[in-house]
Amino acid sequence: MQEERGDIWEKRAAGHWIGITTNGTVTRDGRLVMGRGVAQQARDRMLGLDRVLGDQVRRHGNEPIFLDSRSDRPGIFTFPVKHRWWQKADLDLIKRSAELCMEISKRKGFEGKVFYLPRPGCGNGGLRWEDVRPV
Repeated sequence: MQEERGDIWEKRAAGHWIGITTNGTVTRDGRLVMGRGVAQQARDRMLGLDRVLGDQVRRHGNEPIFLDSRSDRPGIFTFPVKHRWWQKADLDLIKRSAELCMEISKRKGFEGKVFYLPRPGCGNGGLRWEDVRPV
């Protein structure tokens, strides 16, 4: 892992994969709750993303989701940090998300690709980076 500061959306524009920290709350109308931070930015930039992700979470649970890149849209992936939107981030879930992301990226043949992720659970999740980084 290498730490870097900057605008994650510039990294996406440069063709890199970016992670969106998420929770497992799906509304009655099928939308994933994406109300703060990079999740809200993603929802606002990619119309219908909350519906696509809500459908995936309903089908597969609160696990990382990789939306394959196309030439006109570099890939994004979700990185669950909370079970419900109103809860504090969960270190065990962050660890599980990291492990699953590694497993999925290997299975899909993404070795050599660059992935960017904001500090998971450290914004609205209420965790300290000093506690999350080792996980």
